[in-house]
Amino acid sequence: MTSPHRPAPSLRAYDVGLLVIRLAIGVILFAHGTQKLFGWFGGGGVSGTGQFFTMSGYPAGEAFAVVAGLTETLGGIGLALGLLTPLAGAAALGTMINAMAVAWGGGFFAPNGYEFPLLMASVALGLALTGPGRLAVDRFLPFLRSHRLVYGVAAVALAGISSLVILLIRG
Repeated sequence: MTSPHRPAPSLRAYDVGLLVIRLAIGVILFAHGTQKLFGWFGGGGVSGTGQFFTMSGYPAGEAFAVVAGLTETLGGIGLALGLLTPLAGAAALGTMINAMAVAWGGGFFAPNGYEFPLLMASVALGLALTGPGRLAVDRFLPFLRSHRLVYGVAAVALAGISSLVILLIRG
């Protein structure tokens, strides 16, 4: 309820703010994913990333490099466009949970710490729960036109479960 002394918040401002956040995290995730898949932006490609994953304790490092690369690339595109936003947020969240596990022993701060994956995971979690706003492709999908918290909670649960499985495989 608004008081006569304070105007109601602008939904347009929320939508623009969510768009800026989605574009930022989406582009960053896309860039990281394509580093892993194609070696773009100075990345190691599947082979180099696979070697890193193997050294980090993942069996079949190249296979996990492809999984991480696809998850980041497709999740980044989804978040940037506001397309299947709860699932795109879950993809980013799950990948960042694994990134935090790998970086955990390096302390909190970059370049070896987990601060960056924690920030990305937090933003992905927030977007999965809030939805993309009205400036999104989801607006045109009948089942996601009106974002519901239950979609976000289900997506976050999916991210948590899939991350746990991958971390258990990692050992």
